Amino acid sequence: MASIKNLLIDAASLLAASSDSANLDAEILLCLALNKQRSYLRAWPDKELTLNQENLFKHYLEERLLGKPIAYITGYKEFWSRDFRVTSDVLIPRPDTELIIELCLDLLKPHSTAKILDLGTGSGIIGITLAAELPHSHVIASDFSLDALNIAKLNAQAHHINNIAFHQSDWLTEIPEQPFNVIVSNPPYIAKDDVHLTQGDLRFEPSSALSANESGLSDIKTIINHARNYLIPNGYLLIEHGYDQEFAVQNLFKNANYQHIQTHIDLSGQPRVTRGQWQSHSI
Repeated sequence: MASIKNLLIDAASLLAASSDSANLDAEILLCLALNKQRSYLRAWPDKELTLNQENLFKHYLEERLLGKPIAYITGYKEFWSRDFRVTSDVLIPRPDTELIIELCLDLLKPHSTAKILDLGTGSGIIGITLAAELPHSHVIASDFSLDALNIAKLNAQAHHINNIAFHQSDWLTEIPEQPFNVIVSNPPYIAKDDVHLTQGDLRFEPSSALSANESGLSDIKTIINHARNYLIPNGYLLIEHGYDQEFAVQNLFKNANYQHIQTHIDLSGQPRVTRGQWQSHSI
């Protein structure tokens, strides 16, 4: 039987050609096979695996070598210091999306009783995180995909979140008109013909949650135009978008008569989230 140290060396060597995080990938997959924390690998580098453990590790390694994202192999991804269940029915949470959480927490007080709507919730990372950080608020999270909603519900249960409700809806079509303080969304925004859709993790993620018509702007336009009917006076709409869509999204907000439009920068220094304020007198 091979030792932990030797297996990690061999696996990282195999992964180096296809992964920028070969050592980390190897450690995560081995931890999954052993059902142990990463500290265990460092504490017992010479420990030998059983045949079943080694075969399971090789299976995970083969999946990763075929390009399957780590998150889909492990079934979990961290977001805002919480682990979220993910499957191929939902997007993999990304650190850049935490910007939406930061902006919402800047807008709302810790004891806020705000009503928040999360459109296209996927695994539920935005809606559930806001519900957890703002426990006196009420959050509605919607998605067109029932499979995605089932994952989101499991995540809400896992984190014991009770101030959130889930609705199946094609954006706002099935949401009863009611006043929300904040509406947030990370909609599909990649152009249908974007070459990145055939590369990396995006190959394995649901295309319906990634790409949109009109150079990736069709769903963003729908949300901006219809969200006005669901916002209180001076309520906010926040939308995540592509790094090269800053001015196009700003113009969509302007054309829909939102005020105080601002675009915010993500961890990589790219324009990532644009927000606008709806004022009833701006119609």
